[in-house]
Amino acid sequence: MGNLQIETKKSLLTMNTMALPSTAEYFCSTSTIDEVQKALSFARKHNLAVTPLGAGSNVVLASNLSGLVVHLALKGWESVVPQGVSTGYVDVTFAAGENWHDMVLMCLERGWYGLENLSLIPGNMGAAAIQNIGAYGVELSSRLVSLQVIDIHSGTCSGLDREACQFSYRDSVFKQSLKDKCIITHLTLRLSTEPNINIDYPALNAYFVALDKDPTPQLVSNAVCKIRREKLPDPNELANVGSFFKNPVIARSALAHVQAIDGSVEVPFYPQADGSVKVPAAWLIDQCQFRGVRRGDVGVHDKQALVLVNYSKEGDNNSAKEVLALAKEIQAAVKVRFGIDLEVEPRIYGSF
Repeated sequence: MGNLQIETKKSLLTMNTMALPSTAEYFCSTSTIDEVQKALSFARKHNLAVTPLGAGSNVVLASNLSGLVVHLALKGWESVVPQGVSTGYVDVTFAAGENWHDMVLMCLERGWYGLENLSLIPGNMGAAAIQNIGAYGVELSSRLVSLQVIDIHSGTCSGLDREACQFSYRDSVFKQSLKDKCIITHLTLRLSTEPNINIDYPALNAYFVALDKDPTPQLVSNAVCKIRREKLPDPNELANVGSFFKNPVIARSALAHVQAIDGSVEVPFYPQADGSVKVPAAWLIDQCQFRGVRRGDVGVHDKQALVLVNYSKEGDNNSAKEVLALAKEIQAAVKVRFGIDLEVEPRIYGSF
């Protein structure tokens, strides 16, 4: 199809950070909107399902993926001063294939602020919007202006504003009504040209109290990177997809039930604007004694119970099934003890 190369039986082992052996029936890498549209045309012509793939940092892949895997390698960014808003802002449009952390650092270098709390989150720009990534008191949705998408079924391009994205905690319209219906190609974020420091998150606040320095955006980024590296394994050294479960948001009445289970233990929680509370999934998993547990070639990280890891060095075809089996074991234990449902965070592709 023109210059677009369609491959068959493509190994995705090195294209997902969980290091799961997976083979795509058809595969192509796209670096322009035109190439994405050509790939989608090929899929329609041959009646193939489409699986978009970025950095593979938030996916669990089956050993075989039928249909066409479209790797999004669109690069580039541009900035403009937004019209009709107060001074002190810049709108930056990023291609979906740009690395998230690289773009955070690029913005810091140019004096564009607001993303520093989201430093070192793995993955690419496009997936960041799907997931509405968040960390240390900041979510992507607070900075997003608009997105550009391509309809998978028609190949047409369109734009969505922030409201249309229906963002919520680790969720968006792309995981709901638009799931499997479009591909994000670009996103525009509104960043500040003046620092707006946010160190309300307890771990960050404690870091700067100990540091005894006034926080700057660069220092906040450095702090976030340090804290994340201490808590989370590097996927390049130990295969993982970061947090495997969402932190459950429950009613205050449910929190009272959890507290009543063991009155001697103080249940950590974070109040939400609607009156509900968010309970750390890692704490729930810890209470069920799963931290450091290993099942075959997969296990729960010994420093962060939210993270499932793949120890396999041989590309074992059972790895994905073992990961999901362990996840279900954890979910069942938390449900039995606390009555809380844990939701898996990464996207699961393929049949198991």
